[in-house]
Amino acid sequence: MNTRSLRFRITVWYASLLAGTLILFGASVYLGLERYLDWTLQRALAVECRTIATQLLSQFPAKDTAWLGREINEDYAPEVNGLFIRVSRQGTGVVYLSGAPKDGTFDPSHIPFPSEKEMDGSRKLQFDFGNRLLINSMTLAMPNGKRFIVESGAPYHQIEVALHGLLLTFAIYMPFVVSLAVAGGYWLMRRSLQPVDEITKRAEGITSTNLSERLPVIRTGDELERLSKSLNRMIERLDNAFQHINRFSADASHELRTPLTILQLELEGIAQNHRRDVSLGEQIGSALEETHRMSRIVESLLTISRLDAGEVKMDKSHLDLGELAASTAGEMKLLAEEKSISVRIQAGFGVEVAGDRVRLQQVVVNLIDNSIKYTPKGGTIEVRVGREGNNAVLEVSDNGLGIPAHDLPHVFERFYRADKARSRASGGAGLGLSIVKAICSAHHGDIQVSSQEGKGSTFRVELPLLQVFAHDGTGATLKET
Repeated sequence: MNTRSLRFRITVWYASLLAGTLILFGASVYLGLERYLDWTLQRALAVECRTIATQLLSQFPAKDTAWLGREINEDYAPEVNGLFIRVSRQGTGVVYLSGAPKDGTFDPSHIPFPSEKEMDGSRKLQFDFGNRLLINSMTLAMPNGKRFIVESGAPYHQIEVALHGLLLTFAIYMPFVVSLAVAGGYWLMRRSLQPVDEITKRAEGITSTNLSERLPVIRTGDELERLSKSLNRMIERLDNAFQHINRFSADASHELRTPLTILQLELEGIAQNHRRDVSLGEQIGSALEETHRMSRIVESLLTISRLDAGEVKMDKSHLDLGELAASTAGEMKLLAEEKSISVRIQAGFGVEVAGDRVRLQQVVVNLIDNSIKYTPKGGTIEVRVGREGNNAVLEVSDNGLGIPAHDLPHVFERFYRADKARSRASGGAGLGLSIVKAICSAHHGDIQVSSQEGKGSTFRVELPLLQVFAHDGTGATLKET
């Protein structure tokens, strides 16, 4: 999973926001429920105190303490319900005290009396083992001037059980809800961004050779549709710009070719008529050499422009790339032997492709010639042809000067020379590899280069293998690669 993708980041933000919201909601519910249960318990205890004071103590002292105890036990059953009830008379002492609850959470005889500030209100007591007790107190003044203190209390156990159940519910269901939301959000993001993936894949396949293609337009009426339309308009502008540049290059090359040819013929005529003048002959020879060089550059530019524009008619046929490379490399051995460079050929025969023999031969010649130029005396050039998957592979390797790493991305650009001075001296104009790339693209192939400075270079050409159709005698068509 790509942690830097938009899908992953939005899902993480969504999950974090959802988890934070649920935690905040859970905390607010927990605190709100705790406060509500506390307030409800206080209110219930206050009602008990008021009931005892108004309904029972109002009949006191007409009734004795035994009657008061029976009434309280009958109405509230403190021991069974785990309640604490104590009635005290000022100056006399305890009139009634409930017994210890059955669960043993507290001992009524050890509960201290309320202070002056706690006479009318509630207070909380905490015992050993974490047990807590909420007690509400109320004073009642009798007509005879006597004052009674009524206390009613209840443990927090039931509240704690309810809150613990709420926490347990959150702990169980919150991860499940977050996980379900994350999975659903990721699925929705993946489905929502699927058109972006389609646009990306189509955009990756658009190069300078197929700018006529367009990206799919997402008919959703949202930002994706506007983006795809904007990208298509941009590609259209690039297509127009490339076509303009190619037309200019082709037209300029075509227009320059005729006057250069005329100039070359005129210089040759002048050189023949002035053979006796050595100084003039040298000047004319130099001008003629530069004219030849300009003519080759113009022809190369015209070839590249026509190849890029698809205007070159390819005489494609079924040919054996291994046989073509072996025969061409054999012819180039004479040029290599002049520099004491050995040429090794490892060509697997039967590697058939559909291509223009002349153009593919030009690819082999340019790559070997490039290796000869940049390989010192005593070096070695290896030419290999084989199959890899559905591709025919041609590799030309040398142990020459190599190409600096910063020059590798530019070696197939027009007029780019890693070693300007050396390329000029050897007659190169930086167009040979550009022609090779254009020919490979015209054959739906690709060329790559790997090199280490001082150790040599390897040029790798990949072309689609020829697909041969045959019948198995049953009427079914078989396709072999």
